[in-house]
Order: sequence, then structure tokens, then C-alpha cells
Amino acid sequence: MLRVERGGSAYGARLITDQPIRNGEVIFTITGHRVTHKATYQTVQIGIDTHIEELGVLAYMNHSCQPNTIIDTTHLTVVAIRDIQANEELNFFYPSTEWEMDRPFICLCGASQCVRLVAGARYLSIDTLSRYFINEHIRDLAVAALDKARSAPDEVLAQAAPTGHSRQA
Repeated sequence: MLRVERGGSAYGARLITDQPIRNGEVIFTITGHRVTHKATYQTVQIGIDTHIEELGVLAYMNHSCQPNTIIDTTHLTVVAIRDIQANEELNFFYPSTEWEMDRPFICLCGASQCVRLVAGARYLSIDTLSRYFINEHIRDLAVAALDKARSAPDEVLAQAAPTGHSRQA
């Protein structure tokens, strides 16, 4: 049902389905993975400080700002979020699982609401994140970041100031 196509993508390789898939269908259940606490460009974050690796063909799922699947890290499944045609690439929104990317990159998806730089959910506004399915650990990290900003706004502003400049009262 799934095959890796090399050279068919701006990213190098991509995961293709050779059969139509219906909206809501579980495409893949993630098994045989290894849990790690170190993020790499081939891991998927499944918890606040937990990642999985050795994902087999899923390692070839590219990012899109207009994805056709989600990775549900609670159930360890890949689910279609719209009908997908045979020979179509499977992709997902990387910040839906990743708080901070090991290797940020310029997005080439071409979607009208493209985020342009894929660096992780940490670097996107709540408004942008609200347009997508995001996993529970990403929601928890976003809420924690908002709580931190509310409790220490001067510290957050100081961290955002360019080097060599101070904020004036």
C-alpha cells in the first residue's frame, strides 16, 4: 500500500500510497520503534521530552502546511484527514508533533498559508497552530510557554531584545 519514491520531491524522497485512502482511515499503526530522549531529523516527538525513532517507511513522510494526514502520538497511528488519491504523497504538519526541530528548514510546500520556516511549534503563533491538529504534548508545551510569558513579561521581552540593546522603561 505504501512505497518510498526517491527523487520525486524537493526534499529528496517521499512516501506514496498506491491505493485510494478515505478520510478518517488509519493508514499505519506505528510499531517496532525505539524510544529516545534525543531529537533528530528522523525522530517523531511523542511527549514533552520523548521521541521515537526507527520508524521504517514513516521516516519518508514529508512536511506540508496543507497536510493530508496526522500523526496521532497518543494512539501511535497515521490517519487520513481527507480523501487521498492513489499515487499521492502522504504528508503531515511537522509542528503537530515537534516543539523544536532538530534541523529547521525552509518550507517548499506551496500552500497558500505556508508557515515558510519549519522550526517547530515553539516558533509559531497560537493563531497559526489553531489551524491544525496538534498533539497533546504540543498543546501542553504551548500553554506552558504562554503561562511563562504571562508570569514574567519583562523577562520574555528582555530575551527577545536584540543583543547589545536594553529595553527602556
